[in-house]
Amino acid sequence: MTIADRPAGTVRSLIPARIDRLPWSPFHTRMVIALGVAWILDGLEITVASAITDVLTEPNTLHLSSAAAGAIASVYLGGEVVGALFFGRLSDKLGRRNLFMITLAVYLVGSGLTALTLGSGAGWVAFLYATRFVAGMGIGGEYAAINSAIDELIPARYRGRVDIAVNGTYWAGSLIGTLGTLLLLHVLDVGIGWRIGFLLGPVLGLIILVVRRHLPESPRWQIMNGRAEEAEQSISYIEHEVEQSGRTLEKVPDSKAIDLTPASQIGYLALTRVLFKQYPSRAILGATLMITQSFLYNAIFFTYTLVLGKFFGVPSASQPIYLIAFAVGNLAGPLVLGRLFDTVGRRKMIFSTYGVSGVLLAITAWLFEAGVLNAVTQTIAWGVVFFFASAGASSAYLTVSESFPLEVRAKAIAVFFAIAQCFGVLGPVIYGGLIGDGSEPIRLFWGYILGAAVMVVGGIVAWFLGIDAEGKSLEDVASPLAAAGRRGTTRAEGAARPASP
Repeated sequence: MTIADRPAGTVRSLIPARIDRLPWSPFHTRMVIALGVAWILDGLEITVASAITDVLTEPNTLHLSSAAAGAIASVYLGGEVVGALFFGRLSDKLGRRNLFMITLAVYLVGSGLTALTLGSGAGWVAFLYATRFVAGMGIGGEYAAINSAIDELIPARYRGRVDIAVNGTYWAGSLIGTLGTLLLLHVLDVGIGWRIGFLLGPVLGLIILVVRRHLPESPRWQIMNGRAEEAEQSISYIEHEVEQSGRTLEKVPDSKAIDLTPASQIGYLALTRVLFKQYPSRAILGATLMITQSFLYNAIFFTYTLVLGKFFGVPSASQPIYLIAFAVGNLAGPLVLGRLFDTVGRRKMIFSTYGVSGVLLAITAWLFEAGVLNAVTQTIAWGVVFFFASAGASSAYLTVSESFPLEVRAKAIAVFFAIAQCFGVLGPVIYGGLIGDGSEPIRLFWGYILGAAVMVVGGIVAWFLGIDAEGKSLEDVASPLAAAGRRGTTRAEGAARPASP
């Protein structure tokens, strides 16, 4: 396209190509640490909340009923859904950096105030729920803003392994939360220990908030929102940081430039049209991957201690040891297998991780029903199953993040995250009913077979609808709505065109 042929307001930019040609550097490491802490915080928060649920029913703490204490997790998850949708739209509108500062601050306030719940009266219980909802909103917003920022700032050849590893660090947070609550609830007075438990995340978050202050805005977001001068400043800062580490950057040829005509902001109604009219198979793929992994994880993880207690007689005081082993297997999967999503390929690895975890879960179900497992061997079996399932679950977030145009990326992540959570909450309810009093293992056997089938279905859908996005620029995977000329898409239903708000 010549200059004369370009529509008015069109900007020609090399910024996407300049980002993708960068070698790995300390800047990228620092950025991943600063942004990736979101998943650690979520894992920590949910683990701490789960660990102190029973404690908050004791007379020397808040003396809540079991139902009131159990509702704390539901309120937090509800906050995540609302936060993802609310802050997801703002992230696409106001920028990634603005939002990943705001969402972390919201989380800090919510979680910090939770520790100030001083009584068990109706007002204090309402205060407790409100603070957990606010904390959940912050973390839900983090999912939308952070996934977008990481994918837009990481060079294409590293995007898969980094995104999957970062999403997998949820389980590092779970480990920290488990170890922290073991110490706080068994060494300190429980009336003090549970409050300090809710302060573990904010302390870590405050440190990370300082680090995030020095990160730039996503140049991709800036250039596609008509902020060419600011985008040049951001990419120049990043290139300078990379060169400071002793790397020499080659010049990017003009042939890799993209023509952009910034489009107006897109709301959730217009997003629906983008997803299901222009990218229907990708919408089905994203929804399937997110729903299946959410159902499986919520079903198994939130009833894990029930299985240990009801079927294997493990006392409550010893159950965190098994949770640690479970978390280690989940953390190892994304870290070990993540690189293969960039080398072997997205579609093959998603199909494999979902499929293998489903088949292994079915085998574990058969061994469980046959009565040949004990608490230790059951934990080992689940550790192996979720070594693969964890990498698959992380790839669901990667798929949703890179499959849609930049202008709607954060909102798309928020929508699929919300859908997944809505289906995910069914898991604990269904499996809690199947566990019952532990006298009928055959019922849980069929529950595990259901979970296995769900994961296999996810893998099959990925095989047929998956996107071969490995090593490709985000703009080649999903053409921006702002693109004045089609750069192409990968296995897409067609080039994206501007949509009205």
